[in-house]
Amino acid sequence: MTSHANGWTEVGDGVFVRRYEPVDVSVGAIVGPTGVTVVDTRNSPEEGDEILRDVVAEFRRPVVAAINTHAHYDHTFGNERFAAHGVGIYGHVLVPRHFEQHEAPRLAAVQADPSREPDKNWADVHLTPPTVLVDAPLTIDPGERMIELLPIEPGHTDTDLAIHVPDAGVWFLGDVLEESGPPMFGSGSFPLGWPAALRSVLGRVGADEVIVPGHGTVVDPAFGERQADRLEAVAAFIRSTYADGGADSDSAALPAELLALWPEPSLRSALRAGYAALGAER
Repeated sequence: MTSHANGWTEVGDGVFVRRYEPVDVSVGAIVGPTGVTVVDTRNSPEEGDEILRDVVAEFRRPVVAAINTHAHYDHTFGNERFAAHGVGIYGHVLVPRHFEQHEAPRLAAVQADPSREPDKNWADVHLTPPTVLVDAPLTIDPGERMIELLPIEPGHTDTDLAIHVPDAGVWFLGDVLEESGPPMFGSGSFPLGWPAALRSVLGRVGADEVIVPGHGTVVDPAFGERQADRLEAVAAFIRSTYADGGADSDSAALPAELLALWPEPSLRSALRAGYAALGAER
């Protein structure tokens, strides 16, 4: 990997990553002969504008496409600025539904009362779904650079999209995999299916390829397998606790080994989602 003074790190031939605050989100730049494809658009219109400026200043090429790894606010709320510049945005086919169910209510609540989440700069956010909705593996070549888009089974969300740049050996997996903190169970997560979803895409990753997580530094497939093991431990705990038929999701005793890896609110969220899924199977 080659680091640049302006914050971009080359993680594969012509593929760059820059980690932005807040929330240490990893933004990708896939540089082709005639343009740059951006991976994820951050948390607000202003942050989307910052990416556009940074990319053009660094690579001296236009932004020709953007891709959302999934629907969460810190990866999509900059979409409107890309759309305003006529940039096509690719994303999972279920992003609009996720927006309606999860991001829209939260955005409306914060816009009505900014004190609910004072760290969010959402006054001017207008939810902007991807303009190209992906429901099956798709190969695209914006900027004359081949990129593969692969929908992932429900895990972190049901909108997760793997992005592969085959000639560089680089994958972007969004928050299906995280490095700078534990993978978070939040709005729209599927904790019971997440381990298998992660392993399914890891099975496609070559031994010499690298993975860009949604947050944190680049990792290898072995890191992903270790994280899948931890996610499986959570799924197994949910299943066993539910099968015991005792405590509900808000009162079940949490194992110390899981609390050492995840904050309690995240584990409670996983339990609620897991219990709901198990209850629906009855």
